Amino acid sequence: MSLFSKPKYSTVVVKKKDIPKGLWTKCPISGEIVFNKELEDNLMVVPKSGYHFPIGARERIAALLDSETFAETDAGVRSADPLQFVDSVPYPERIKRYEKESGLAEAVVCGTGAIKGFRVSVAAMDFRFCGGAMGSAVGEKITRAIETSLAGKMPCIIFSASGGARMQEGIFSLMQMAKTSAALGRLAEARIPYVSVLTHPTTGGVTASFATLGDVILAEPGALIGFAGARVIKDTTKQTLPPGFQTAEFLLEHGLIDQIVSRLDMRDRIADLLAALWRK
Repeated sequence: MSLFSKPKYSTVVVKKKDIPKGLWTKCPISGEIVFNKELEDNLMVVPKSGYHFPIGARERIAALLDSETFAETDAGVRSADPLQFVDSVPYPERIKRYEKESGLAEAVVCGTGAIKGFRVSVAAMDFRFCGGAMGSAVGEKITRAIETSLAGKMPCIIFSASGGARMQEGIFSLMQMAKTSAALGRLAEARIPYVSVLTHPTTGGVTASFATLGDVILAEPGALIGFAGARVIKDTTKQTLPPGFQTAEFLLEHGLIDQIVSRLDMRDRIADLLAALWRK
């Protein structure tokens, strides 16, 4: 009968080994899980789906320019507090928080360098700093980058990523639209090429000024590009908006931008454009 007796089991508790955080990222389009190191090596572009995650200004510049050619300019231009603005906290405290979170002094990094031998003036905005909002310092740095292009007779490349004007600086922010546009007017008169690259997102006063004034306007795949938000436009126009009307793909179809270019191909594409538009 012992053959049919109920066996006695002991319970063994196996603790599941914790998976370290920060090693993997999930693609929001395909659901694919990508090793972070692989994603970083691919300029934050998911290999299979092609989804573009945000990238920092310095990383973008490093991927664009020839090795060890970048020289930063106007790093000392910082935000002021002309209105003594206070909401839940004083504006200068917010600036300190943005600096700590982004590791940057402002929402744009500017300088000069070379792309396959072509000397260029470059500016790259960084959404991590105050949502890339354009205040007096951003407008001044962009304008100086354009003036550097003019003085050095070199093409100008600007990467935009912005939520619009910086409300804490009021009219001083809005003035930057006219200032940057006027500088680009002088660059156009000198017949020096300006390539504008729109990344996700590019909105507000940046879209309404220097971002859409390029001789050639490129955009990254899937980038949100527009002036006001979809809800504001719908409420103002009282019309049903077409699906995806503020995406790079929709704007390419309707003629606002010239090409959609993957971040992985951006350096080669800009070099090809400079070869066609400019001489070294």
